[in-house]
Amino acid sequence: MTDGRQPRKAARALGLLALAFLAGCQVVPKRRVAPPPPAVVSEAPPPPVTQGLPTDQQRHRVALLAPLTGPNAAVGNSIANAANMAVLDTGGALIRVTVYDTGAGAAAAAQKAIAEGNRLILGPLLAEEVRAVKPVAAAAHVPLVGFSNDMSVAGDHVYLMGYAPEQAIARVVNYAHGRGVTSIAGLVPAGVYGQRASGALLKAAGDAGTRVASIQIFDRSPQSAAAAINRLGSNPYGALLIADTSRVAASAATLARKSGGGTNARLLGTELWNTDPGLATLSSLRGAWFASVSDGLYRQLASKYRVRFGSAPSRLASLGYDSVLLVTKIAADWRMGSAFPEERLSDKGGFAGIDGAFRFGRGAIAERMLEVQQVDAGAITVVDPAPTGF
Repeated sequence: MTDGRQPRKAARALGLLALAFLAGCQVVPKRRVAPPPPAVVSEAPPPPVTQGLPTDQQRHRVALLAPLTGPNAAVGNSIANAANMAVLDTGGALIRVTVYDTGAGAAAAAQKAIAEGNRLILGPLLAEEVRAVKPVAAAAHVPLVGFSNDMSVAGDHVYLMGYAPEQAIARVVNYAHGRGVTSIAGLVPAGVYGQRASGALLKAAGDAGTRVASIQIFDRSPQSAAAAINRLGSNPYGALLIADTSRVAASAATLARKSGGGTNARLLGTELWNTDPGLATLSSLRGAWFASVSDGLYRQLASKYRVRFGSAPSRLASLGYDSVLLVTKIAADWRMGSAFPEERLSDKGGFAGIDGAFRFGRGAIAERMLEVQQVDAGAITVVDPAPTGF
């Protein structure tokens, strides 16, 4: 807990971010207050995110590693484009961000980025890519701020901005307990994510004082889901956490409503649900609660993105935008030509971004302020706003 000043600081920072972001939504010429003619303005426009070796020597070089080709290219290009928007929106006076494609190999991309003089790496996207880049970055003493949420790759100068299921589960379980839920069951997928979700549910329920009725594993097929739900038993439980995508959860929820134990259970979800733009159309999830980062500023970012690039961004695009905001804030105290001041990443006051306030804790995982949302008919409603400070 803080002494009361910290929440106000974070709230103030978040408010300033919102104002700055909204200012960035304006047409650039409208921000100029100098009288015409415009030809007297000699200042060059800020550099965008580029590929290849930067030529200027007056800005800190920062590498962005993202998959621009391959199966994850849509997500990677969204992240890179959003980073470009952040550079332009903040003026780009102190940093130069260069994007490197990890589609042909993350380690090779990192080696090229370091050889070209970048002092900080943003990305890559996947945990296996972070593992490949980690020794390359460590050998060059270059810190890494990745977009994965796999805690096993964090630490040793690697920080992660991804949305951790542990935080989302703890938030929604605690909220449900505060609304009278005293027993909870879990349906989790086989694999690493399911293992993390199971552990998070047990810990969150224990911390809240909620009884865990049962946790069952399934392989995402309807037959496996039906068998797992049957194993949950016929004794009623107050809530059912379905730790999977919204589409899988919707199918499982239909089956759960036919089960004795889950007939009247409140459905709970994870941060994965927030990536589905069609979530509000899934009638079987109506009334369900899930925790996620706030979408308020993201909607503005998505609107600007569609205007600029002609398509909708991935929900993960905000990671690219917020990582540039983070570096921009630190760059004010980053001496030109020196190593990146890594200690600033551990600032207790945290950072503000499109996804709200966040900070890197002892585990080097982004600790986020999450809100609880409810799936309603055709809309998603915020039932418990995110705290404004840590």
